[in-house]
Amino acid sequence: MREHMKTRFKQGVFFACSACAALIAISTISGAQDAPAAPRTPKTAAPIDITGYWVAVITEDWRWRMLTPPKGDYASLPLNDEGRRVADSWNLAKDEAAGLACKPYGIGNIMRMPGRMHITWQDDETLKVEFDAGTQTRLLHFGPKPAKLGPASWQGYSAAEWQVAGQQLNLDRNGIPNGPSPGGGGGNAGAGGGRGRGGRGGRGAPPVGGSLFVTTTDFREGYLRKNGVPYSANANITEYVDKVGPEPNGDVILLVRTVVDDPKYLQLPFITSTNFKLEKDGAKWNPSPCKIDPPVEPGK
Repeated sequence: MREHMKTRFKQGVFFACSACAALIAISTISGAQDAPAAPRTPKTAAPIDITGYWVAVITEDWRWRMLTPPKGDYASLPLNDEGRRVADSWNLAKDEAAGLACKPYGIGNIMRMPGRMHITWQDDETLKVEFDAGTQTRLLHFGPKPAKLGPASWQGYSAAEWQVAGQQLNLDRNGIPNGPSPGGGGGNAGAGGGRGRGGRGGRGAPPVGGSLFVTTTDFREGYLRKNGVPYSANANITEYVDKVGPEPNGDVILLVRTVVDDPKYLQLPFITSTNFKLEKDGAKWNPSPCKIDPPVEPGK
């Protein structure tokens, strides 16, 4: 009888311990399920990966992008009278003497420069875009803009925002995207190439995943072309970045649509659509200083 009671006691202790262990396990699982998920950063929430080495694909505007056009050559640019006056007064030697060789390498034209760019994440909220042309660097900030910034620079301050594919654009009366719509638009703004003067058609299949919308402020006055065609420090400059591919030949393309709206010098927004092709590494990366070659002579 005594042995039987001992056995039943041991069995009771075993079942009690098992129940406690089960309750602890259930509590642990429940606690893990209830724990809040780690907040997503712009880096982890990116709908497309645009990091890597990219080379400019120049299939249009060759004579304006690869060379320094003659003074007064501002064909296809919607300049107003003041813009033409400033462009006609351009003096290369004067720019060089004043240390202004980087004026065509500023935010208004850097994407049109021949060469390569290298895109990386500087941190979870900042994309770093380096250019070998002019050895320029841009930072695309996803967080709130600081109340105070330093002095204006060639690349200015770029505020970036991811836009999810399928959202609608907020267009102005000219059909130009002017930023995210109240419902969070932005969509595939860069997908169709440029609109208006300076615009070109896009490439390949339509973009998927989403786009990057960028607005840049606090920049120095610069040139839309190497031959002194101006944009002012008060211009409104926005960009839409889309990724396309791989295409049938394996190419992955970055489409950058830039809108420069500058009433001081332009009659209409100047819109360009620029293509970059992804490279496997930085073997061809070749940084060079800001330099404006002498303009080509007419007829050559």
